[in-house]
Amino acid sequence: MFESPARYGNPVTTNSPPAAKRIPAERTHHGDTVVDEYAWLKDREDPDTIAYLTAENAYTEAATAHLAGLRERAFGEIKSRTLETDLSVPTRKGGYWYYTRTEQGRQYGIQCRRAVRPGEVDPPASDGGPLDGEEVLLDGNALAEGHDFFALGTFDVSPDGRWLAYSTDLRGDERFTLRIKDLRTGELLPDEVTDTSYGSAWSADGGALFYLTVDEAWRPHRVWRHAVGKPAADDVTVYEEPDERFWVGVELTRSERYVVIDIHSKVTSEVRVIPADEPAAEPVVVAPRRQGVEYSVEHHGDRFLILHNADAEDFALAYTSASAPGDWLPLIAHSPGTRLESVDAFADHVVVSLRSDGLTGVRVLPGDADPAGGYDIEFPEPLYSVGLDSNPEYAGRSLRLRYASLVTPDSVYDYDLVTRQLVLRKRKPVLGGYDPERYEQHREWAVADDGTRVPISVVARKGTPRDGSAPAVLYGYGSYEASLDPWFSIARLSLLDRGVVFAVAHVRGGGELGRRWYEQGKFLAKRNTFTDYVACARHLVKTGWTTADRLVARGGSAGGLLMGAAVNLAPEAFAGVVAEVPFVDPLTSILDPSLPLTVIEWEEWGNPLESAEFYHYLKGYSPYENVADLPYPPILALTSLNDTRVLYHEPAKWVARLRAVAPRGSYLLKTEMGAGHGGPSGRYDSWREEAFIIAWILDRFGLSS
Repeated sequence: MFESPARYGNPVTTNSPPAAKRIPAERTHHGDTVVDEYAWLKDREDPDTIAYLTAENAYTEAATAHLAGLRERAFGEIKSRTLETDLSVPTRKGGYWYYTRTEQGRQYGIQCRRAVRPGEVDPPASDGGPLDGEEVLLDGNALAEGHDFFALGTFDVSPDGRWLAYSTDLRGDERFTLRIKDLRTGELLPDEVTDTSYGSAWSADGGALFYLTVDEAWRPHRVWRHAVGKPAADDVTVYEEPDERFWVGVELTRSERYVVIDIHSKVTSEVRVIPADEPAAEPVVVAPRRQGVEYSVEHHGDRFLILHNADAEDFALAYTSASAPGDWLPLIAHSPGTRLESVDAFADHVVVSLRSDGLTGVRVLPGDADPAGGYDIEFPEPLYSVGLDSNPEYAGRSLRLRYASLVTPDSVYDYDLVTRQLVLRKRKPVLGGYDPERYEQHREWAVADDGTRVPISVVARKGTPRDGSAPAVLYGYGSYEASLDPWFSIARLSLLDRGVVFAVAHVRGGGELGRRWYEQGKFLAKRNTFTDYVACARHLVKTGWTTADRLVARGGSAGGLLMGAAVNLAPEAFAGVVAEVPFVDPLTSILDPSLPLTVIEWEEWGNPLESAEFYHYLKGYSPYENVADLPYPPILALTSLNDTRVLYHEPAKWVARLRAVAPRGSYLLKTEMGAGHGGPSGRYDSWREEAFIIAWILDRFGLSS
């Protein structure tokens, strides 16, 4: 029987929850004094912290021991429906087809390529095994050997196909080690750089690599130029961003003509470019930053295409000279309600990704990007998600698209720009006789407190009664203009096939209905996110999809904030809550500029250090600050010790305070001790984590088989 150390609280067994020690710590802002009894959990070097998290894991394991069989069944269902040995649709770049494949029993993907053969136009087919003539570039399983966690950051082949720049994270903290591999010989060069971030770009000749490093607050802030074969100590700083609100990215244009340095805050951007054949040149500013103006750049012939929101809430498309950037000349005017999300340029056409009426779309324009000659690619389902997949060839004559819906598995299409026909290259196999006709998807509309109509996407087994007898899960996010577009999930079938309804609340703060939808769910309008979600929950009950005592809420990260705030507002509306890596202590985190992302986040949540109004508004909805003696439903909180986005101590403190203030409830905390924000990295480990959650949800519904 596990016994926790007495130093952090009373000794406990796994039959009772750990009692976290309470050490009052005071802080005062804007005349308001806050006492935080669990601030000590922030110190991950304190043995008491690790002991407490370990005790919580032991308690959670004991409290869910009766679900062990159900977890195994759910895991077995996910595994049995998945084609474990599989291969992605190869993508052509230069003289090679690039693809990823997986092998049964192995956790990670294997990155490969095969030379293009004479006359070969269509991607080569495979039964899931290696292609004839395959060259293995990276085997994630070999790189992960001996480590509990593994993730790739950069994976970037030089334009001539000789060099591979790649970076790995072996802890989950998103600090990557960058290496270069000679693909001709298979040799790893001695070049190695630690503590790098996502993103890289090659010079035209492959002799120089541009990469990023982060500051102490985990902000990508510096672009470096590395000469292949030279020591990292000789690397040159190309650009450094001093303003802590901004982060930096770097990439090579599809045309391979320019290295692009993207500099962004939450509301403002600036782009600088370097000719790829002159890697030592000084970066040229395309347009100086203007507060509140966002723009991105895509190279197209002798011009740069500019997607921007200058006097265009839902963005417009313009262009400027590539050789001498200056005024922006209009191409596509702003159209309220049609959010232009990205632009992709090819030699003979331009593609605009957009969304309208809550659905994504793809618009094809001729080479001059004249909107009069454009058209939208059509898709048959009422709810779906579509977007560009990998299209590295600037001179390509077809578009690679990804497509899915709540009932249609992930699909890869090639769209022929001459015949205007969609060619299905692959649909993700779902083993065991999956039939999409057994399921139905719907779009519902809830009415929020202020009269706003809020969309809900619903998927259920066909014929599910609308008499309130079905259990349901309501998923939500609602921040950063991120949209929860319809997606297919093999794991979700373990719920649907047991009669569970799955719904997605497209609340304000997301981007489903354009930029205004986002603006109405941030800063001093953030409460709309939470009240919208509660309105969606009540709509599902009102329309007979479920009842409050058979409805589980689920969300992660900023969606975890949504979970905590919604359950404070309406604990009676839910039968359970799953909060994954939940941002439940936003006031404490946003008050601390030394933490990762905090200064950047001030343009999302407001700056409570400077503004009393933002301080009190944040405090008014922060889940941790507003825990009360309420009849909370059972809560399952999951976190990771090495998470740098939402630190583990937020859910740990939240659960401790819930137990102290509302002791009648059931609260579980599960901490991955060797992972980051995305949880376990291996696919089998991820399936087991999802099976754990599914079993917990089914238990809330009394479904044990």
